[in-house]
Parts: sequence; C-alpha cells; structure tokens
Amino acid sequence: MKTSGLRRLNTLYAGFAIMGSALFLSSAPAQAAGDLLVAPTRIVLDGQRGTEVILNNIGSETATYRISLELRRMTAEGKLQDVSPEDANSFEKAAKGMIRYAPRRVTLPPNQPQAIRLGVRPPKDLADGEYRAHLLFRAIPKARSVTEQASPSGGFTIALTPIYGVTIPVIIRQGNLQATAGIANARVETSDSGQAFAFDLSRTGDRSTYGEIRVLKQGESEPILVARGIAIYPEVPSRKVTLPVPAEIAAKLTGPISVEYYEPDNAGGGLITKSQLVLR
Repeated sequence: MKTSGLRRLNTLYAGFAIMGSALFLSSAPAQAAGDLLVAPTRIVLDGQRGTEVILNNIGSETATYRISLELRRMTAEGKLQDVSPEDANSFEKAAKGMIRYAPRRVTLPPNQPQAIRLGVRPPKDLADGEYRAHLLFRAIPKARSVTEQASPSGGFTIALTPIYGVTIPVIIRQGNLQATAGIANARVETSDSGQAFAFDLSRTGDRSTYGEIRVLKQGESEPILVARGIAIYPEVPSRKVTLPVPAEIAAKLTGPISVEYYEPDNAGGGLITKSQLVLR
C-alpha cells in the first residue's frame, strides 16, 4: 500500500463516519499518531501468556521510536492523568514491576512493521485484582546540525518540533474478577465547540469494563449513535462520557431512547448494561 493510502487509513482511524442515519465514533483496532500506527490499542493479560504489539511507520522517512511503561489514572471526566512514581499506589507499582517488554527502542524504515513482545511475571503472592500500566510509543526527533538551524541573516532560528506519541493500556487480571455497570443522566450538551451526547457511566466490582455504546430511539431497530472503546477503570466509581455529535444527530436525540453498553466482539459481545431514558 502506498503512503497516501496509509495516510487515508490513518485519518479513518482517528476520525468518525456517518453511515446511513447512524454516527459511528470509533476506537479502531489500530491507533495512529503522526506517522506511527499501533495495533492493537488495548492488551489484557491473565499472567499465563504473552502477546505482541505491532508498530508500523506509515511515513515517508525512517523514524526512531522509544517505548516506555507509564502510569495513568482515570478521572471523573474520563481523562487519563499521569501518575508520578512517588504518587503510585500498590497496584500501580505492582503493574509496572511485572510487565516485561522488548525491544525498548526501534528504528523503522517507511512501511516497515515491528513486533514489540509483551509478557508478565506476577509474583507468587500477587493479590487478586486488576493491575494496569500504559505503554507509550514516542517518536524521537532527528537531531539537526548547527548549519541547518542557522538563519540566512547569520543568526539562529528556533524550530519547534512536535513529538508524537501513542499510549495503550496493558491490563493484568488476577483471580475471578467481576464488574457491573450503570448508565444515568443522559443529556445533550452545547458548548462553544459544538454539541455532544453525554451521560454518567458507573461501575461496581473489582475490574474495569470496556466496550461499545449504542444509542437507539424507541421504535427503531438501528442505532443512531455508536461509540466504541468506552472504558471505566477501577480507580473511579463513575465517569462522565462525552461524545461529540453533529447537529443532525443531536436533533434526533430527543424523546424516549435506549442507551446500551456491550462488550467488544472479541470478548463475547454480551450486553453489559442498558438504560431506558427520555431526553427533552
């Protein structure tokens, strides 16, 4: 596939598409940032097996990437905030200590894939629970010589180089973990950036939930809104989910609706929870 085709694929993964009357907000099996494509976007390990993450340089020049293990914590707004080593709790420290990965730095020519091997070495006395860290894949900018940075007038210029990165969660589950979820307070919000469908997603239990949201109007069989890759992690009992929607979809979000939360297909595709609501 040519670079232009891969860039179109990159755009498709990062954006959304309106198909028929439904809006699909997608967290696709691959995630792109800059010229780096990463697949899959989420890893779940049970401590008994390993897996691989595939990197692909979809740019036109050779690039170098550094891989590191970071700690992130979900907020009530659904965002992920960095956690410093000093502020890490016992579960976060344990996760970072038992995840193994290699290599930790790769140089990729254009359209060249590279596998990053992942495994876990849990201690014998590991307590039941869900442990999570995040793999960060970050581009290393090329060094520029002094002559390249010099301006025509004989002085020096300051060039800002964006550094792209992709982060994916790595989850280890120990024991027979369970979780339930709930949906409440659905509404259409309007701000300077446009309209959004929002609701509160709650969770109880000792593990995260992850899946697809489908919004259906009463009497219609096809959803008007589908959002994939919606997670709520154990550190928060509830979070706000905000899904930007164009005006034509927002106009349909009135009256009786059903908001349904499903597991991804590779986890069985079962219904996690649903809620019947009336939007005004």
